[in-house]
Amino acid sequence: MDNLVERFLRYVSFDTQSNGANKQCPSTEGQRVLAKQIKIELLELGLDDVILDENGYISALLPSNVDFDVPAIGFVAHMDTAPDASGKEVKPQLINNYQGGEIVLGDSGEVLIPAQYPDLDKLHGQSLITTDGTTLLGADNKAGIAEIITAVAYLKANPYIKHGDICIGFTPDEEIGRGANLFNIERFGADWAYTIDGGPVGELEYENFNAASAKVTVHGVNVHPGTAKNKMVNAINIAAQFQMMMPSEETPECTEGYEGFYHLNSMTGAVAKAELSYIIRDFDRNGLQSRKAFMQAQAEALNSQLSNGHVELQITDSYYNMREMVEPHPHIIELAKQAMIDCDVEPNIKPIRGGTDGARLSFMGLPCPNIFTGGYNFHGIHEFVSIDGMKQAVNVIVKIAENAAQNAK
Repeated sequence: MDNLVERFLRYVSFDTQSNGANKQCPSTEGQRVLAKQIKIELLELGLDDVILDENGYISALLPSNVDFDVPAIGFVAHMDTAPDASGKEVKPQLINNYQGGEIVLGDSGEVLIPAQYPDLDKLHGQSLITTDGTTLLGADNKAGIAEIITAVAYLKANPYIKHGDICIGFTPDEEIGRGANLFNIERFGADWAYTIDGGPVGELEYENFNAASAKVTVHGVNVHPGTAKNKMVNAINIAAQFQMMMPSEETPECTEGYEGFYHLNSMTGAVAKAELSYIIRDFDRNGLQSRKAFMQAQAEALNSQLSNGHVELQITDSYYNMREMVEPHPHIIELAKQAMIDCDVEPNIKPIRGGTDGARLSFMGLPCPNIFTGGYNFHGIHEFVSIDGMKQAVNVIVKIAENAAQNAK
């Protein structure tokens, strides 16, 4: 554990924010720079088959140390941070032995308040790493990277812990939905895997949203406003009408648990043309289809009212609920669950209100549930991580490897 925090702080110093507008892989050079650093560290650890490919994916192997067959288990994390907040020049703050109350984030004027983030009340006595209020932290998912490498280093340094092949992989561009696109499952070599990309301690997730994106383009007619009567069609006004036709109670801020939503996440506009970008989420595949059909019906309803101008809707599926690919293999969940119990961690099996690389990997033939990192408030300047939670994640990874070997005897 000695190097866990040091590793994490080193990784968050790299600016690896991904960029959805760039079609290259990785989408930003900072991810490739971090990948090169990680490759050096994996080679220094003496791992086998350390590969950094042309697309910025890293894989490595800790070979089995037993003479009987044990399933090869993978652990996966992603190198990029979310585009939602800057990841440049991250200045972490260390809060030792947190005893409650507000946490002032540097000189930014931002404050972590327990009333707003009640998870803080569960972390008294723990050591936390926060931001300085000007950037995100990068625990999503550099905590996962640090935890996986620390666990593998521990297994290698303690050969009395018996294990099968341990495959590790780090992906680029997960935050923009491309993390699994060029993942080489055959080369990776695992029978199944776990993404270490969850939040609070105990999270174990094998269900996620079915997801789609929708782009609404409104084509209007621009005429000088002084002579616009019966001629102008203001695309901005029509775009606003479309948004008002969406169910106001089915948005991220109004839903939880298994409830799906429509989320308007960006908009641009002028009189002649306006664009709305949505993400659509539902845990049920039929529910996702119904949501897509609803949006199509609203676009058609607006078009029927327009003599000039036009509403164009384009919907693209993003990923599906991994449950249908993981549930046929219950031993994968049970192995992680028992490992948590053995490490005095209470498993909290819950759906992911989002997606991970594991969702895509599961449909590519590599069942891949998600395990906690000990992080909170991802994608924003209030992100923080519990060092105690990170250590527990390392313990769980080690115990999964150990239990898999014991079960195979």
